[in-house]
Amino acid sequence: MIPRQGYAPTPHSYVPNSTFSATINLDEEVKLTDTRAERDLQESLAELFSIIVTLDELEKAFLKDAIPEHEYTEICERCLRQYKALLADATIANEFKGLEEFKAKWDLQAPRATERLRVGMPSTTVTASSSATGPQASSGSGNTTSGVLILEATQEFITFLDAVKLGMLSKDQLHPLLSDVIQSVNRVTDQDFESRGKIVQWLITLNQMKASDELSDQQARELELDIQQAYQGFRRTLT
Repeated sequence: MIPRQGYAPTPHSYVPNSTFSATINLDEEVKLTDTRAERDLQESLAELFSIIVTLDELEKAFLKDAIPEHEYTEICERCLRQYKALLADATIANEFKGLEEFKAKWDLQAPRATERLRVGMPSTTVTASSSATGPQASSGSGNTTSGVLILEATQEFITFLDAVKLGMLSKDQLHPLLSDVIQSVNRVTDQDFESRGKIVQWLITLNQMKASDELSDQQARELELDIQQAYQGFRRTLT
């Protein structure tokens, strides 16, 4: 009877190949970067990777109704702000290249996060939240609250249209103002009024531009007309 061995037997003819022997000290820490700048860059890219994965899981949870709307909105907005803030650094942006290139490099599949980053807004902003106060609030303090929200939304429309008329046509000037418009509108009503979709489409268009890019004169005229129509559509929901 052959005795059992606690290891795999090695053929007598086997001779270790020194070519494949380790040439470094296996107990020594391997440095992935040589300078602090390189380390900071790698950490920033790792944060971008984490944001994309987090957004994808967040979108899945929201679709399954596993997270409340207000929590989803808060987390999504924070992730989008962090994503934009990181890519505002030219060094990080050059290494990142683009979302599709970054995903391909790291074999990352995140379709829901990709769509959310393309749009640049939480799903609750694109589609009006069911928690909107609404203009037809009940009597008492509800009417006062509704009136304040309506006034705020009206002011946001006017501020945005004035900015376009004054020639403020870059992304970093218009996108925050138009975001304020849709958010204030959503706090008033969840009705899908005429031309509301144009507000969302312009937000997506602006989101895909570089911060310093500007709309052409023709785009500016189209934008002004679309937002004026959206404003009129919004006002009709209040009657």
